[in-house]
Amino acid sequence: MPPVVNGLLSVVIPNWNGAHFLPPCLDSLRAQRDAEIEVIVADNASHDTSRALLRERYPWVRLVGLPVNRGFTGACNAGMAFARGEFIALLNNDTEVEAGWAAAVIAAFRQHPEAGSIASKMLLYNVRDTLHTAGDFYTTDGRAGNRGVWQPDAPPYDQLAEVFSACGGSAVYRRAMLDEIGLLDDQLFFLLEDVDLGWRARLAGWRCLYTPDAVVYHHLSATGGGVTASFYDGRNSLWVLARNMPGPLLRQHALPIALRQARIALEAARAWRGAAARARLRGMLAGLVGLPRQLGRRRALQAGVRVADIAQALSPPEMHP
Repeated sequence: MPPVVNGLLSVVIPNWNGAHFLPPCLDSLRAQRDAEIEVIVADNASHDTSRALLRERYPWVRLVGLPVNRGFTGACNAGMAFARGEFIALLNNDTEVEAGWAAAVIAAFRQHPEAGSIASKMLLYNVRDTLHTAGDFYTTDGRAGNRGVWQPDAPPYDQLAEVFSACGGSAVYRRAMLDEIGLLDDQLFFLLEDVDLGWRARLAGWRCLYTPDAVVYHHLSATGGGVTASFYDGRNSLWVLARNMPGPLLRQHALPIALRQARIALEAARAWRGAAARARLRGMLAGLVGLPRQLGRRRALQAGVRVADIAQALSPPEMHP
C-alpha cells in the first residue's frame, strides 16, 4: 500500500455499470464536513458511461480502471491498494452518506483504539426511517446477517455497540488492522467477504464497533442479488464457516450447524423450479467440493486464538429468527 496519511479517510467505491447511481454517492462525499477524505472508484470494466462521467464531472475522484470484472472483492482490493488513508472505507456505489458520516467514523476510531473496524447505520434509501443494517451478526449455527434489518430507526439502534463485523456496503477499516490480517479474500468474489474479514479480525483480537452517528442510505439490492447472490451465499457460507470457526466451537455447535445446512438444502430442493433455488444448491455443492482447500487454510488463522473471546461475539440463533 502507499505511505499512510494520518487522519485521512480513503473511500473506495467498487463500480460496475453504475453511472446512474454514482452522482448522489459522490456528491454526498464531496459535501463531507470536518474530515479529510480521498475518494477512489474501482471500476470493474464497465461498459456504460461510468468512466466518462468521472472524467467530466468528478475529476477529483481517483479512478482505478480494471481491464476485466474482478467482482466485488477484486475491485475493493484494487482500490484499497491505492488508498493512502489511515482509515479505509468500502462504500457501495448505490449509497448516499450524511454530511457528518466521515467525521463520525474517524471520531469512533480515535475514541476506541481497540476497534479495527466501524459499522455505519445503513438505512433504506427510499424508506429513510427503516434500517438495512446496524452492523453484522454471526450465530453459533453459522448464519451471518444484518443486525436490525427492517427495524425502525429507533432504540436500541441509536446506541454505540460492539458488533461481530461491518457490512461491506459501508464498512470502515483501520489500516493497521488490514496491514496485519490482509484485505478481502478474492476467492470469495462476491458476498460474505466482509464477514470473512470480520472473522479474521476477531481471530487476531480486533473489535468492531457500530456507531449510529455515521449514517448511510442504501438502495437495497440495486447492484446485486437473485441467482448470483444465491450461488455465492450457498458456497461462501460454507467456506467462511469452515476456515474461521475455532475447533472447540465447531465441535460444540456441530449438530445445529449441520441441521441448518440440511434445512437450507431441503428448502432449495423443494423450490427446485426457481432459478435462485437451483443456484443455491449449485453453490452449496461447490462449497463442499472446495472444502479441503478451505480446511487447509485453518491452521494459520487459528494460531493463538482466544476461543472464549470469539464465543462472546457470536449470537444464539434465537436472537435473530
